Amino acid sequence: MKQTVLQETFPVYVLEIDREETPLDSVDAVCGYFRACIEAHPSAVFIAEFDHLRHTRSLPDGRIGEGIRAARNLVFCFGITLPNPQSLAMRPRSIGIAETDDGFVITFIESPMPVANAAMEDWAMRLPQSEAAPA
Repeated sequence: MKQTVLQETFPVYVLEIDREETPLDSVDAVCGYFRACIEAHPSAVFIAEFDHLRHTRSLPDGRIGEGIRAARNLVFCFGITLPNPQSLAMRPRSIGIAETDDGFVITFIESPMPVANAAMEDWAMRLPQSEAAPA
């Protein structure tokens, strides 16, 4: 097996939203918002929702940071191109949604596809104004 470097770094986008900044009041509601965004996108496909908090709690040595009430990952793929087998290592995409004592923390790793980054950034930035689903 050989090791290669496809990207020098993986920048992480982080958006922290206080509870009073959004009408969405739970991790379920925020996940529903993002799932609707994914399903409305012409090139994206929803794959799964992973309850990271539940998984970590189930581990004998699992540790959870103070103030984290819920932690989920929505897994999806844009799948616009498949230039080579190595690109599979960077897929699918994931948006992390953590519910904390203060609000929500939304995270995702920068994609090498500008269209994917633009969509994920737009979804995240519209979250505070969202009632439930994307426009």
